[in-house]
Amino acid sequence: MMADRKQLGLEMQTIFGETGDRGAAASGAGRVSHKQLKSISILLADDHALVRAGIRALVEQLPIVNVVGEARDGREALCLVKERKPDLILMDIAMPGLNGLEATARISKEFPAVRVIILSMHANEQYVREAINAGAAGYLVKRGAATELERAITAVARGERYFSPLISAYVKGVRAGHPTADRIWIERLTPRQREILQLIAERHNTKDIAYILNISIKTVEAHRAQLMERLNIHDVPGLVRFAIRVGLVSLDE
Repeated sequence: MMADRKQLGLEMQTIFGETGDRGAAASGAGRVSHKQLKSISILLADDHALVRAGIRALVEQLPIVNVVGEARDGREALCLVKERKPDLILMDIAMPGLNGLEATARISKEFPAVRVIILSMHANEQYVREAINAGAAGYLVKRGAATELERAITAVARGERYFSPLISAYVKGVRAGHPTADRIWIERLTPRQREILQLIAERHNTKDIAYILNISIKTVEAHRAQLMERLNIHDVPGLVRFAIRVGLVSLDE
């Protein structure tokens, strides 16, 4: 089993980078022990099918893991959490419609027993801060070591937190820091307004947004007007720039 897992780790270098140990994470490092752990049900959330397939192939090599579903975006992840009731979610950040940070915040509020590990290409302080504020129990960078994934799953399943060594330097500062001005503004919006702001930034028109969210065009227009008033932004390009700045959408994906 260990030989197979090492070989699989080598094949996954394009997603997780080198398979060697990069050092201790925030919750500690060392040999992973599965003692006293029951089977862990996991939901995968990533908008790239090949990435989901690669992650699934990797985690299914772990004897305690059972993958119970895959989601292509945050909205589908929310539906599957209600339906499948996983113990843990591996969540990407940059997903269309409803991003991973917004989905994590909703899951943490509605399903506090479900733990979320962010698995993202982003290794900057802004995303780490947003993930912790949203309630994530862990954060892994996709270019990190493949062996980190097993450590993170095991630690978080025990009720601990796990942060990749690649971003752990940010964690202490995030916990002790104060909200940024942009964060204060974004927290003034309702979840529905943040959802509509993301869809606007993704270049969906009013009709498309109404269809996606199953609401009326007039309701979308009302939310957009409220967004502009609360943020003191008076055109759609300004809303798009704000959404990019606060991380609702990314220029990288």
